[in-house]
Amino acid sequence: MLDEATIEAHAQRIRDDGYTVIERAADATLVEGLKQAVLRIEREHDLGPARTSFEGFKTLRVNNLLTYDDLFWEVPLHDNVLPVVERVLDKECLLSSFCSLVLGPGQEAQPMHEDTQLIPLPRPHIPITINAIWALSDFRDDNGATRIVPGSHKFDRSPEYGKEYDAVTATMPAGSVMLFDSALWHAGGANVSSERRFAFSCAYCWGWMRQQENLQLGIPRDTAMRFPRRLQELCGYSVYKGQFGHIDNHDPIELLGRERGKRMVWEATDVKKARMAEVKQ
Repeated sequence: MLDEATIEAHAQRIRDDGYTVIERAADATLVEGLKQAVLRIEREHDLGPARTSFEGFKTLRVNNLLTYDDLFWEVPLHDNVLPVVERVLDKECLLSSFCSLVLGPGQEAQPMHEDTQLIPLPRPHIPITINAIWALSDFRDDNGATRIVPGSHKFDRSPEYGKEYDAVTATMPAGSVMLFDSALWHAGGANVSSERRFAFSCAYCWGWMRQQENLQLGIPRDTAMRFPRRLQELCGYSVYKGQFGHIDNHDPIELLGRERGKRMVWEATDVKKARMAEVKQ
């Protein structure tokens, strides 16, 4: 697990440069297990490549991964990754999306883009989504390592779709995780090798934002009930600041058989007032 100084150093790099790389964040056993799980569900569910050019006609994108294998639960919760995300956002952040990115040989490079351009906020803005790219294979120049434009999260515009830009290739060994502000200009590289490149995209957002994947409806309740509590909260069974996301003034985590978490903000205000009155007496 990362120490406090290392967590803050990675968080500051995200704020300054738009990205950071945690080398070998995951051990080899977990990495291999995750790869094998992806291959298994690809076979068992007869899954094929994406159907749009942006997603990649030779790229296996499996969404809603948490429903397929319990091993995937370790990814959003990983203690070498989540604390950095929480430092940049906060501890009430949500899991926004979680999918596989398996680039087959011959996959063309993605156009340069940023993940917040459909949100009507003037750039630059505070980090609102943090993406964690998990390298389950070595990320190399020839197999589609992500290309980034360092510092571009501070630009006052988004990239022009289809235009070429000078970029840095984010090479890293398997087991490493690149965390970046999703306003950073980035794109998947071209896989000109003879092997598939395995990776995950695990994105987090503020608790007041709408998640990219609707995890409350996409994940069956009996599956969500088996999650660790922190994963349940990340998936949206939580209330942000005691106000956003409640159900009839109750914490939605109660729907999963858990004891309620935080008080709603209105109730908390009354409790605080009562305590202050007791102190004055």
